[in-house]
Amino acid sequence: MKKQSIVYVLITLLATSISCTHTKQQAEEDVDSEWIDSLQHIYHYGICIDSLNVNEYLIKSGDNPSSIFASLGFSASQTDSISRVSSGVLDPTKLRAGMNYCTFTTNDSIARIKYIAFAKSLTDYAIIDFTQDTVCAYEFCKQITLKRKYAEGILNTSLWNVIKASGADPLLALELSNVYAWQIDFFDIKDGDSFKVLYDVAYIDDTTALKIASIEGAIFTHQEKDFYAIPFTQDSISEYFDEEGNSLRKAFLKAPLDFFRITSRFTNARFHPILKRYRAHHGIDYAAPIGTPVKSIGDGTVIAKGYQNGGGNYLKIKHNSVYTTTYMHLSKFAPGIRIGSHVRQGQEVAYVGSTGLSTGPHLDFRVYKNGQPINPLQMDAPPSEPVKPELKDSFMLVKQRILAELDSFAISKQKGL
Repeated sequence: MKKQSIVYVLITLLATSISCTHTKQQAEEDVDSEWIDSLQHIYHYGICIDSLNVNEYLIKSGDNPSSIFASLGFSASQTDSISRVSSGVLDPTKLRAGMNYCTFTTNDSIARIKYIAFAKSLTDYAIIDFTQDTVCAYEFCKQITLKRKYAEGILNTSLWNVIKASGADPLLALELSNVYAWQIDFFDIKDGDSFKVLYDVAYIDDTTALKIASIEGAIFTHQEKDFYAIPFTQDSISEYFDEEGNSLRKAFLKAPLDFFRITSRFTNARFHPILKRYRAHHGIDYAAPIGTPVKSIGDGTVIAKGYQNGGGNYLKIKHNSVYTTTYMHLSKFAPGIRIGSHVRQGQEVAYVGSTGLSTGPHLDFRVYKNGQPINPLQMDAPPSEPVKPELKDSFMLVKQRILAELDSFAISKQKGL
């Protein structure tokens, strides 16, 4: 018997010995991938389709698993049984019109269904297996691979437009603005500013880009100064550091008041005590006596100050191109606070009051990230400590590797490679 035939027999015996409770991915992992490659089998959703036909369908409005099984020719009792078996991996309430499913049928004239695969997302599928004595169902996840990419550019328009013109995903602009949120105001970039960035893109099927997975190193030149971003992990926290090992992030204060009591939390449906109806409350209410100092939770610039009917006296501070905070129901503002004022973290900017729609003295504090309200109590405020002395050598090796990789990509790009 030829070696290839022996290998095929071994693979077949191993595959049939695996319980239906194992996923197809686990079965494939148990078989030497080099053997599979040598046999040139073709897999689709983890299913060997060498002798199967694959037919793809779109879910229509009003479809559900039961109706789909019935349309594929299963009897009422079979449909009921299949629905019960697959319920653990296929939630009928999450199927939407436009999602796809596939049948895998035999190549003969009867065309019996051996598998059905339902797409739950771009990567996740529910597989129903009819090849065993009893029907079973399991989940299959397409493999995600990371590919290293490089982009560079000189800014003569917005960062978004320059990145898009370079052929890279323009969402890379948002990723960069998050990395450099504390160093660079991306609403104030200048002509001649430039960037070089390494980043990983997640792919499915090794061909379809899914999303930008991470920034793996960058140099942003702003007003003739180089700002480095070197990813490094310490204490199980991954953070970006400059070339000296200083964190690019500055931690926010945990709260804008020293003494307080939380009386209302971030919610999408709070009963308003004055308006007598439910509405979103995208902030935290801190009860405190009138005149209690209110502090800015971070460095920033005052971009709004005044009075509004609901919020009373209010103050808005822009901390960088990503984060903005708002302080409402104030009794008065601190001396020297005006639009355009630069404030420091912990600086008194105003005082607790009860102006506007308020039932008593308190501060309504709100945080916005990229213009969208977020829960202040769940803010991602990484530590701002530098690289620890005992890890400095490791950091320097990481930095040297990243800078060398940036240089290598830049040289290749210049040569048109």
